[in-house]
Order: sequence, then C-alpha cells, then structure tokens
Amino acid sequence: MADQTATPAESERQMDLLRFATAGSVDDGKSTLIGRLLYDSKSIFADQLEAVERTSEAKGHDYVDLSLLTDGLRSEREQGITIDVAYRYFATPRRKFIIADTPGHVQYTRNMVTGASTADLGLVLVDARHGLTEQSRRHAVLLSLLRVPHLVLCVNKMDLVDYDQAVYERIHAEFTQFATKLNIPDLEVIPISALKGDNVVDRSEHTPWYSGPTLMHHLEHVHVASDRDLMDVRFPVQYVIRPHSEDHRDYRGYAGQVAGGVLKPGDEVIVLPSGMTSTIAGIDLFDREVTEAFPPMSVTIRLEDDVDVSRGDMIARVRNAPTPSQDIDAMICWMTTTPLKPRQKLAIKHTTRTARALVKDIQYRLDVNSLHRDPDAGELGLNEIGRVQLRTTQPLLCDPYSKNRTTGSFILVDEATGVTVGAGMINRAD
Repeated sequence: MADQTATPAESERQMDLLRFATAGSVDDGKSTLIGRLLYDSKSIFADQLEAVERTSEAKGHDYVDLSLLTDGLRSEREQGITIDVAYRYFATPRRKFIIADTPGHVQYTRNMVTGASTADLGLVLVDARHGLTEQSRRHAVLLSLLRVPHLVLCVNKMDLVDYDQAVYERIHAEFTQFATKLNIPDLEVIPISALKGDNVVDRSEHTPWYSGPTLMHHLEHVHVASDRDLMDVRFPVQYVIRPHSEDHRDYRGYAGQVAGGVLKPGDEVIVLPSGMTSTIAGIDLFDREVTEAFPPMSVTIRLEDDVDVSRGDMIARVRNAPTPSQDIDAMICWMTTTPLKPRQKLAIKHTTRTARALVKDIQYRLDVNSLHRDPDAGELGLNEIGRVQLRTTQPLLCDPYSKNRTTGSFILVDEATGVTVGAGMINRAD
C-alpha cells in the first residue's frame, strides 16, 4: 500500500511544532502579546491589519493596538457567549506554533486545564507595576500540576516602570522562590513590553542589563522533543483498517497516535489486554511507508501475524508493557456545577478505551493558591482539584502522568448527558 519511504529528516520535521498556553490576569497584556507575536511573525492578513489600524485610529491611539486582533474573543467572553479556549496558529522559518489562549479567572480553571493539558510550554504574564498576584501563582501551580515541562514568566509593561532593572529582579527572585515548591523543570523570566515590542521578537535597547533571550528566540529554540517519553512504547489502537478493494484485500492495519516510545519494523510487540505477541511488519503514514514512528505521529501499524486487535487495545514492547489496572489514584479537576461525591458512577475515557468508574474515595481537596490540602473535603465543586480513588469496570492500560501525559490522563463523562465533567491525572495504578 505504501511504496515511498520517509527519511529520518522528514520524520523529524513532523515534531517541529511547539504548543504553548498563555495565562494572565485581566489587563496583564495577554491579548497585546499574542497580537504582537502574530503581527511580527507576519501571520495576519493585510485586511485584518488595515481593520486594526482603522479601529486604533478611531479610538484616538497614536499606535496600532495589536490587542484588537484577539479582543473579539474577550468581548465574547464578557458577554457570556463563550468562555472556551481560543487556539491561534502562526509560524516562523524555524518552527510552527499553536497558542492556547486560556481564560485567567478562577471561575474558568477548567478551561485553563483543558488548554494547558497538551502544552509543551506555559507562558505566564505579570504586570511589572503590580508584580506577582494570587492569580499568577495559581496559574503556575496549575501548569505544574499539568506537568507542562517549560515555563516562561513574562514581566510585561516594563515601559510603564521605565525599564527598571530592580523591578524585574524583585519579581524574578519572588517567582523563582515560589517555583521551588512546584515541579517546574525549566524556567525562563523575560522582561518585555508587548505594546512597544521590547524583547518580544527583537532585543530591546532599553534593557541593556538583560542578557537572556527574547521571547521569540526562546520559543523557537526551546527543546521539546526529549520531553516526550521515547523509551516506553505505547500505541493505543484507535481504528482497525481493513480495505475491501481487490488491490488491498489482504491489508490489515491498526491506526492511532503514538503515545510513547519509538516503533520500527521488525520490533517484537505485545497486544494488550490479550497478551498476544507479534512483530511489526511495516508502518504507514498516510500515503507512504516510514522507517520509524514516535510521539505525536499518527500512523498505521501492520503486524506479521493475524492477531485479534480492536479499538481500545494497546500495542507495547513485550518486556516493557503497562500493567492493566482497575484501581486508579488520580488528581481530578472537576468541571461541572453538580459536585463530585464518593460512590458516584461515571464513564471514564482513557486513550482509546472507555469503561465505567466508581468514585471510591476523595482523599483531599487542593487549594491551588496556597497548596493546602483539605482531607475533610467530602466533595469536589466546580473548578476544584482533588485527589480521588477510582475503581474501573475494565482494566486501564495506563502509566503515571509524571511519566506519560497521554497514557497518564483521562476524562470523566456523565453517562446520562454525555457531558465531560472531569479531567484526571494518574498518580499511580495498583
């Protein structure tokens, strides 16, 4: 079915994508910063820019108000039309980017969790005039809980404090001290002015005391490939492909997205939960065959043997497979107004497998502002996060979230309405 083989260089280019989530309090300049990144990377159309210039002039500004590129969504939120995450796309010659523009207010914690759950990098904005706020700390805690491996603190509006080095150093020291309580492997603190463009794309002459990278340089060069688990092979099967045409009547492949490890033809693998073993005969990527597959590639795997494989199964290495488990210990962000209580029954969706789950116990509720654990909490309310024990009707093929963010996460669904009511991060599975 595939007669063209992709080179390793072609495969590597598929990973040249950075997903990052932005977070900030109201008026910290998030919309202006995103507008600046879109404008300076030439990712907006001429008519969009003309419309923004006209509106800026009508408002009496002597500058182009780049926040107008994204403020349409903000006004929608204020009117109650939508509070969802907005995704923006742009690219430079070095890398492609997907921005998850997440709401900053505490009542939209669930939206921030959604937007940051797949992010490689988290970008937190603070106003240089106000320094760290409770919301700034909460954003950092959430990004840490979600195991976002890289964090950038942008000290914005430096132009309004006369580019004072002491202001930057104070905020830098305060946040670095706070970050020691969290799991943040990589932290960069950058002084910027989104309005003026200082240290966003071009280095600013107003901050000669700052020797670090500009924001764009850091986004283009931060190394994310090694953040993914390339050791433990995890391939949740999403779909079984069996073409019925005469040309491909013997074709049988298993489609899905690689969640971990590197797969190559000739590798011995095991299919779970059946335990049947086989060898990879080939790996297909849309219209061609590839020599290897790794996260987050979506591919079709062909096996040498005609083994029974179906949606929800997982292909792994024989000597490095996840242990099926029905007892799950996880951190859960609750996303609906009806509280989560012990003995509650829900549907659970983990990778491509769906089962039912019983809430055995709520161990504690976490205050994301103070990191205080409340062991007496008998339930979790909207936007609250807590540690919960679950029992599932079918074994899940999972890993700790700290090890693999794909096989270590799940969502909870109300069976009666089909609405997603919770998002979980697995601590361990027994």
